[in-house]
Amino acid sequence: MGAVVVDPGSLTSVLGQEQALDRASMHLANALLGNAAAAGGLEVLLGGLRLRFVTASAVSVTGAEGIITLNGAELPMNKAVRVAPGAVLEAWPALFGIRYYVAVAGGIPPQEEPLRAGTALTFGRPNSHAFPEIKQPARRALDPERPVVARVSRSAEASNVGISSWLRLTTEPWILSPESDRAGARLVGRPLEAVTTQPREPQPLLTGSVLLPPSGLPVIALAGHPATAKSPVIAMVRDDDLDLIGQARPGQMVHLLGAAEPGAPSRTAGVQR
Repeated sequence: MGAVVVDPGSLTSVLGQEQALDRASMHLANALLGNAAAAGGLEVLLGGLRLRFVTASAVSVTGAEGIITLNGAELPMNKAVRVAPGAVLEAWPALFGIRYYVAVAGGIPPQEEPLRAGTALTFGRPNSHAFPEIKQPARRALDPERPVVARVSRSAEASNVGISSWLRLTTEPWILSPESDRAGARLVGRPLEAVTTQPREPQPLLTGSVLLPPSGLPVIALAGHPATAKSPVIAMVRDDDLDLIGQARPGQMVHLLGAAEPGAPSRTAGVQR
């Protein structure tokens, strides 16, 4: 077993794979080190993290792009790097994307308690002395000046919105609200109109569900969502694109692309990533 001492910065969480808002980046960080697929890691919002390694290990950083240093020297992203006892890793403010993912050889067990300065985290033994070769290249972090594009499909409850509202959902731009959190990405724009406003019993909620609350402003359920919701689910974000939402910044434009209603004009102009 090994240990690191943490200064978490503004917001750093120790999460399991399925709790991460950008699962692909968490998976890559652990895969680079040969950790188990279910291994935990650190999700670092914007930056500010400082780690001091009590024991020798190896580390990888993925997700957002910015300056990461090890003992003051810049650390390469998306690569496994060995660290000596006493080494200090620092994550500076992210320039692209919003969430870094930090994995340590052997994996960090997830925990529910918030991290505080001086907290000691333990990690397991590495699986081998050689790092695996990862053939799939890392995804480039999102440019905050460009729109995030996510594909959506109609849900069973999509009938709660008419053709015009569905077309507006999937053609008009939305803005990610500063009120977004780990539970949901709240979108700001022209409110959609529901066909029915009848009360609805709470229904099980899945990650990636696009909810239509009474405000008419869609909310995309993220990894920290509640188990149920009263608002109808009008669409589902494609699983491959959900991680992009997890890297979007408040104020960033979001485009939801979906198939047109039968009989409605189709959208011919695409949006570049």
